[in-house]
Amino acid sequence: MKKLALAAALSVAASTAFAGGMAAPVMEPVVVEAQTSSSAGGIVVPLLLLLVVAAIASK
Repeated sequence: MKKLALAAALSVAASTAFAGGMAAPVMEPVVVEAQTSSSAGGIVVPLLLLLVVAAIASK
């Protein structure tokens, strides 16, 4: 009888230890920052400067 009571107590204790189960890990999304480059800015500024110089030279 003592063995039966001990087995019942151990099975109850073991089942409560794993009652919650394993939770799935929560991963935060990875933020990817795209680097953009504009080659138009490198062309427009010298052209505007050239137009200003040409306008001043023509006067």
